[in-house]
Amino acid sequence: MITQNNIITSAALLFMGTLLIPAQIAIGKIPTPNTSVSLEFGNENRGMVLPWVENNSGISQNGTMIYDATDKKVKYLKGGSWFDLSVDATGTVDLSIQTTKSEKTEAKVSIGQPSSVDGILVLEDTNKAMVLPKVASPHLNIINPAPGMMVYDTTAKQLAVFNGTVWSFWKP
Repeated sequence: MITQNNIITSAALLFMGTLLIPAQIAIGKIPTPNTSVSLEFGNENRGMVLPWVENNSGISQNGTMIYDATDKKVKYLKGGSWFDLSVDATGTVDLSIQTTKSEKTEAKVSIGQPSSVDGILVLEDTNKAMVLPKVASPHLNIINPAPGMMVYDTTAKQLAVFNGTVWSFWKP
């Protein structure tokens, strides 16, 4: 005989079982068949916008990438030091859209094996990577980029970051 408790227990077990499935997420495309990718974006003329941070003093996780709203630069943390990925400091950003909001410090999306690492979106796999949105000549094809936007330029085959005014391009 099927009871309400059996249905609830079965649903809970099914949900718990899905937590063990290796995470692969695709945004704006069919899920990736590549098992070495944890997060991948579609090939549209859109980029990924980094979080706008006004005070980075509490951030200590190496590999973190932000848009530093105080000096208008895209930065990443390496070896405990912030490195600038922007060409200049003339970027602009309208912080009024976030200053009226209160931060939810417990908010976190984790892809992969969850850990105690702080962050808004944390890719936790130790053997998978994130593939940035791919855009041909983003400086020509993204009409209204947001400060802190990142893409992979498929024409020049390089990283492109937007600081609010200009695009900066990086090759290894």
